[in-house]
Amino acid sequence: SYSFCTLLKKRKKKRKKRPWIKAMQLRHVKTLQPAQPHVARVTAACWSPNNKRLAVADHYRFVHLFDENGEKRDKFSTRPMDNRSKTYMVRGMVFSPDSAKLAIAQSDNMVFVYKLGLEWGEKKSICNKFAQNVPVTCVCWPHIRGNELLVFGVADGKVRIGTLATNKCRNLYCTDSYVVSIAASQDGMGLISGHLDGSIHRYYFEEAGALAGTAKLCVNPCVPQGISWGESISAVGNDCKVYFYDPRTGAAQQHFDYDISDDREFSCCTFNPSGHSLVVGAYDKFRVFNFNMKQGKWEEGQHKTFDNLYSVTAISWKHDGAKLAVASLCGAIDMYDACIRRYLYKGKFEFTYVSHSQVIVKRLSTGTRIVLKSQFGYEIVKVHVYQDLYLVSHSPTTLLVGDLGSCKLSEVPWNGSGQENFVFDNPQVCMVFNAGELSLIEYGRNEILGSCRTEYMLPHLLSVRVNDAPDLDEDKRQKIIAYLVDRQSICILDLVSGIRVATIQHSSKIDWLELNKRATKLLFKDKTRQLFLYDINTQTKATLLNYCTYVSWVPDSDVVVAQNRGDLCVWYSIDSPDRVAIVPIKGDVEDIERTDGKTEVIVDEGINTVAYGLDESLIEFGGAMEDKDFEKACDLLEQITITPETEAMWQNLSQLALQDKKLHIAERCFAALGDVSKARALNKIGELAQQAMGEDKVLNHEGYDHYTVRASLEVLNKNFKAAESIYLERNKVGEAVAMWEELFRFDESIAVAEAKGHKDAEKMRKTYYEWLMETKQQDKAAELREREGKYTEAINLYLAGGLPARAANIVNAYQVTIPQQQQEAIATALFKAQMFEKAGDFFEKLGLNERAVEAYRRGHAYRRAVDLSRREFPGYVISLEEEWGDWLVKQKQVDAAINHYIEARQEMKAINSAINSRQWAKAVQILDMQDQHDPTVLRYYKNIATHYEEGHQFSEAEKYYLKAQLPKDAVAMYTRNNMWEAAHKVAKVHMSDQQISDLYVNQARQLELQGKFKDAELLYRKIKEPDLAIHMYKKAKKYDDMIRLVAQFRVGLLPKTYLTLAQHLEKEGNYKQAENYFIQAKVENTGEESPQEGWKAAVNMYRSAKLWEDAIRVAKMHGGSGASRNVVIAWALDLGGDQGCKLLTRFGMVEQAIEYCNNRFLFDTAFELAQKGMPNMVPQVHLKHALYLEDEGHFKEAEDEFIKAGRPKEAIEMYIHTHMWPDAMRVAGAFDQSAIRDVLIAEAKFAFERGDYVHAQRFFLEANEPEMLVMLFKDAGMFQEARRLAQDHCQHLVQQIDMDEGKKAADKSPVQAAKYFDNAGDYGRAVEEYFKITVNHAPIEKCVEMWTRCFNLCMNQQRDNLPLARKVIIEKLKAADKFEQAASLLEQIEDYRAAVKVYVEGKIWNKALSLASNVSQELEDYVQEERLSSMKQEGEGEEIERVYPSAGLDFYIESGNWEKAMGLARKQDDETRTEVAAKWVESLVGDERFEECLEVVAKDGMSMDFRFYATYTAMAKGLMPHLKPDGTQELMSLRSGLYQLLEQMKKTGQQQEDLAAVTKYLKVVHRYAMAPIMKQDGFQEYAAKLMVTVARFAGTVPADKAFFDAGNAAKEMGWTNTAFVLLNRFLDISELQEEQELTLEQLENADFVESDIPFDFEIPREPFVDADPAEKTRQWVLSMSVDRKLEQVLKAEKCQKCGSNNWEGSLKCHNCWDEVDECVVTGFPAQKKIACKNCNMPAIKDDWNRYITKKRLCPWCNSQQSTIFNEG
Repeated sequence: SYSFCTLLKKRKKKRKKRPWIKAMQLRHVKTLQPAQPHVARVTAACWSPNNKRLAVADHYRFVHLFDENGEKRDKFSTRPMDNRSKTYMVRGMVFSPDSAKLAIAQSDNMVFVYKLGLEWGEKKSICNKFAQNVPVTCVCWPHIRGNELLVFGVADGKVRIGTLATNKCRNLYCTDSYVVSIAASQDGMGLISGHLDGSIHRYYFEEAGALAGTAKLCVNPCVPQGISWGESISAVGNDCKVYFYDPRTGAAQQHFDYDISDDREFSCCTFNPSGHSLVVGAYDKFRVFNFNMKQGKWEEGQHKTFDNLYSVTAISWKHDGAKLAVASLCGAIDMYDACIRRYLYKGKFEFTYVSHSQVIVKRLSTGTRIVLKSQFGYEIVKVHVYQDLYLVSHSPTTLLVGDLGSCKLSEVPWNGSGQENFVFDNPQVCMVFNAGELSLIEYGRNEILGSCRTEYMLPHLLSVRVNDAPDLDEDKRQKIIAYLVDRQSICILDLVSGIRVATIQHSSKIDWLELNKRATKLLFKDKTRQLFLYDINTQTKATLLNYCTYVSWVPDSDVVVAQNRGDLCVWYSIDSPDRVAIVPIKGDVEDIERTDGKTEVIVDEGINTVAYGLDESLIEFGGAMEDKDFEKACDLLEQITITPETEAMWQNLSQLALQDKKLHIAERCFAALGDVSKARALNKIGELAQQAMGEDKVLNHEGYDHYTVRASLEVLNKNFKAAESIYLERNKVGEAVAMWEELFRFDESIAVAEAKGHKDAEKMRKTYYEWLMETKQQDKAAELREREGKYTEAINLYLAGGLPARAANIVNAYQVTIPQQQQEAIATALFKAQMFEKAGDFFEKLGLNERAVEAYRRGHAYRRAVDLSRREFPGYVISLEEEWGDWLVKQKQVDAAINHYIEARQEMKAINSAINSRQWAKAVQILDMQDQHDPTVLRYYKNIATHYEEGHQFSEAEKYYLKAQLPKDAVAMYTRNNMWEAAHKVAKVHMSDQQISDLYVNQARQLELQGKFKDAELLYRKIKEPDLAIHMYKKAKKYDDMIRLVAQFRVGLLPKTYLTLAQHLEKEGNYKQAENYFIQAKVENTGEESPQEGWKAAVNMYRSAKLWEDAIRVAKMHGGSGASRNVVIAWALDLGGDQGCKLLTRFGMVEQAIEYCNNRFLFDTAFELAQKGMPNMVPQVHLKHALYLEDEGHFKEAEDEFIKAGRPKEAIEMYIHTHMWPDAMRVAGAFDQSAIRDVLIAEAKFAFERGDYVHAQRFFLEANEPEMLVMLFKDAGMFQEARRLAQDHCQHLVQQIDMDEGKKAADKSPVQAAKYFDNAGDYGRAVEEYFKITVNHAPIEKCVEMWTRCFNLCMNQQRDNLPLARKVIIEKLKAADKFEQAASLLEQIEDYRAAVKVYVEGKIWNKALSLASNVSQELEDYVQEERLSSMKQEGEGEEIERVYPSAGLDFYIESGNWEKAMGLARKQDDETRTEVAAKWVESLVGDERFEECLEVVAKDGMSMDFRFYATYTAMAKGLMPHLKPDGTQELMSLRSGLYQLLEQMKKTGQQQEDLAAVTKYLKVVHRYAMAPIMKQDGFQEYAAKLMVTVARFAGTVPADKAFFDAGNAAKEMGWTNTAFVLLNRFLDISELQEEQELTLEQLENADFVESDIPFDFEIPREPFVDADPAEKTRQWVLSMSVDRKLEQVLKAEKCQKCGSNNWEGSLKCHNCWDEVDECVVTGFPAQKKIACKNCNMPAIKDDWNRYITKKRLCPWCNSQQSTIFNEG
């Protein structure tokens, strides 16, 4: 229906979202106290900080207390200073920060502090009073120090502070003027006071830091009766102006001026808690001002007006910002709801925005509220509630989260993506996932607790523990997180210190982990369902269960519950993992519940849920241990039967009791454990302690500090050395010796005796030796003789004791000469004990090298065997290397064997090992060096290709198939993986066309047999044989695919194909498929010239087959209902007679048949059908026949048929249409008298159109339609004729004609209309028309003339329209670029400022300056600024130079036109030139165009201004990858500049890390700059040494470049060993770069252990060495690796301090860490050094003298120097 459609359209209309209202809205809620009919001034009002109370002081000095809903709950009277005076007034009132106290300032020189308590009904009392000498005028209570400080102002101008703890007050600061008002800042760190002279003073407490102290902030134009401190400082007074000042500087920001007759005065003001809204009290109203945070200014908001309110005397804003209390002169107190906006969240919470940065969240179900506030004053954008408990909100730069349960809120800096995920599984911490990083926010703390990067965000894959014990200090609380680095690595991080506590590497994927409550233990479970326990303190891991389906810590304890199939496993003492209690269960553990003093494990047993109880005593034991309540723990354990679990608990308790010196507890523990010896020992120690107490009354801890007790405890704990120290501290040598002898440790007792000079020491030693020999302890006796220096006896004893290795050590260590027979005995013993390496070492030390090699070989110590052979038997090396490789292969260390096979020249074994160890790149490198036609090599290439194919690295597989000379396999690979393009590309290059064709045809036929027609088609198309594919599809009867290919490749045959298929299918009787193809084909019908649609052929097919139903269906679907009716009719005609009529009747188509005959002009048949089947259709047949005759021009016959059809009006219209008026009148007169009028009107209109107005008038009057004629005259613009006729026949149209005549004139154009009304004196309408004129209505000059005329009319005639004219006309002139005319008009109305701005906008500078100079200097400055800004925008640099010379340089710098900027700077002094150059360098560094910096530095030098230190440091760092030893002047300039920069930084005292960075970059640049110059000067060796030491700076210089440049320098100098080691390192780095494995663990550092070349550098992701030089280097290294003469080590020299080997270029010994200065000439260590007399840089004397002899300049500071031969 219509109504439903209308409703649907309305619902579909898009409604504009209502924008959020961002201004403060105040709504009256309640009148707390009605106004009185007389003056009853409310003198003060204030809300308590906890938002529960409103206190109001009235005219009668009573204080009324209201609750937060406005209900009056209490009342009390204030007290005077003395009982005699009753005339005082309450001048101010404020609650304490804790809301428990109320301070009242009184005019009788007194400030009382009342203690009210926090709950209603608590007893009130005066707790403090501060008496003054003068009246107190105002009071405030800053919350910076809690309730300690109360501040108030007095009448003599002093601001005083009262301390509640001492009940004393003192002056805070003094002024000379009466204190009118006072207010505290919102953060409580400062306060302001307003004075009678208009001054406003500010004071900051010490907590404010640098701002602390008092200052006169500003002077207000009037007395500041009300002041308040929010976003700004506001002051109001009796001048009805509101002033805003900057809190820091006191500068005036804004002011608002109001009519004094309306507002009378502003009596008070207050900011809302966020400081963004201000309410000002006035007369009968109060006004609201809002701070626009985006524009940074105050805006006027709503104002509330109330009749008979009179002056507002007190205003107080609730501390949560939700309500405002307003009190008046007549005692009225009203409460207003204050908010910016309010809405419901999910029907559960109400959000009230009381400011941009503060939201009150109210839970609707309970009414509880929490205030969500940004501590930084940022706008809160959106608030969400998760799990109905946690708040999350965003501000532009912070994130706010809160816990509604604990009312803890946090605000942290945040720059998130908006796609963060929040997890609230931990009650103390909110976890935020953002872009792969986890951040932790602890509720109640405004900083991020910690963060880490992990991809595993599920709650069971990370665990956070925060120790929330209330008695712990904040810095002692443990805050730990355990999370997954990857699926097999756990990281445990200390969130307080940021230190990684532990890292756990696991062999399987981890799927669950959790820390215990104290974060000392970690449980984790892997995919194999193994459960592990990790002790964080000891860093040890233990397996708890091998099959675990459930695990959890019991809440608030260290008890673990886990399920192992049908067993429930409980660890009551997790410190003893092997002690577990096992309980059989029948189901699966669901949860653990701990309530009401009992703990139960909930088990789902299918039908029922069963609770298994745990031993609560054992669980409570853990809590007692955590609290160190050992008595309780002991009592708990004594109630429990001894089991393995409780035994472990007793053991744990005993250890802790001993540590805490609770010996009686420990004794009970050992007694319970059955350890009688320890229990008795503790009993004796207790007796010792008691005895010691009797001897020394001063001892603490019940005598436990006595040395005997301490020593006995250490012995009990097996800390024997500690016990010895205790005895020796007391000089009790005998007791110490006795202790060791009691323990049968005679060697220690002898050592103590000898150390302390005991008289029986020698006797003890002798007795000990004899005892050892008697007891057959030859090893101990040998050690004794070894210490005595009796080495021969020691050797014999070691051999006798079966310790040949110890005997060999004596020979080697002490260089003992022994007989050959004894040597053989030692060797035989070593061989017998299978200690081959020891034997080899022994032989090597004795110089028996060949036997040493054999021993090493037998002991598989191949490294030592090879090293020894290289020195003594080079011929053995190759066989040893091969044997080494074979042994490594047997040990399954196939990858390690590769290099040894290469050394042994067993390339095939090396290749086989590389392939078996899947080091494909290395295998390829070796293969590439072999004969490429060797069948074995080709076989290996095929294996590699197969590997890459299996790894889907097809391009690599192709490469090696081709190297294996198997292009067919490469093509087959691509074919198998449906990569036809790649297969064809390979085949095209490596196979002939015929081979490709044969290969593809064979493969396609195989695919065809497999039914993979699509793949076969692709192959046919690749060899350009679509006909084969078409034939394939035809044979398979896949006609659609066949048609698709024909349409693509044989489009000319497509119709024929369709037709052929359709005819073929028709013959087969498949009419449905044939129909489809007929419809898509174009069939030529021989009976017609143009082709017909294929569907007609389908219809004919069905008609031929006598399938009339299908023919009707096709005709209806494709030809519409008309075509289907024709088929039905044809079917009826085919049937004929009654059957045909029945068919038509069945189809209900008699009418359609008649229509069909009519449309084909078969009217006789139509008459016959109508008369037989539908007699009521006979008139319609006559009508159709009449229309046909009319079209044929047989009007008389048509008239007869119209009459027969009963439609004489149609005949009349026919004659009217053909203008046969007499015939029309004849028919109308005979058959339809009412149509005579229509004939007359039609004939009249025809005459009017021909201009025959006389006949037209006659016919209209005959038809009695004079009004129609008048309208025709009027529409034709013949207003006089219309007016004449109207006056004669229709007077009521005369006035309308006159109006239409004027309107038509106005409709022609605004120009003519304006002129018309202007001339007519209708200036109002003329102005309206002038306003409509645009440049589209007239030429621009004409428009300007008319706009000017309009402006003048408004000035002279239409003054009310002048503001609109000023706006519209000026804008039109400006839009037409007629700024001069616009400004001229503004000058006419004396709006000079606007005129100047128009001149400026039109850039008519001369007139703008001329006019501005006559108005004000400020306006003239404005014009100058705009002119300069315009020049800058248009880039008129040269013009700026001419008009404003000083701004030209700045302009070029700002626009980045550095060439012109430098051109100007070079004309000025050097300081300006270098400063501009430095800024240019800064810009280039920012764009990372480091190489261009070199040109700037070389041309214009470097500025020594400290501002550019960081810029030049960044430039030097960025240039490191681009340095080349090419000796360019730019590089030398950079070196010189960096040197000067370093010296300047030293003079200005820059930080050491900055100096170290610049020094490092300078040393690198020095090497690249000086090396080529030294080459030119003949110092090739010095140049090589400088470049070789570049390797020392790997990491500063990209690592690959550093080793490449250093290695090539050594190579050019002929230092082949050094070059090989360095370039081999370069190749290792290059391989890692290619494989994108950028971890240092892949690098072998053995070659650099004895050097100071770093290991811990960063590997660049992209190489910094070009491919060609890198490839040449690779070839050289591979060729050199098989050179037997090459020693693949760095050249070494002995350390002068410890004698160990070091690389000759090392500055630091790797063994003793002794450092040597670097030679300034070579970069090598300067052992025999001298120093430059200018820069004091050290150098090797010989190298220095040689260099200075030729150059005479220091290579570092470039100062004149001479040779030095005397080091002193």
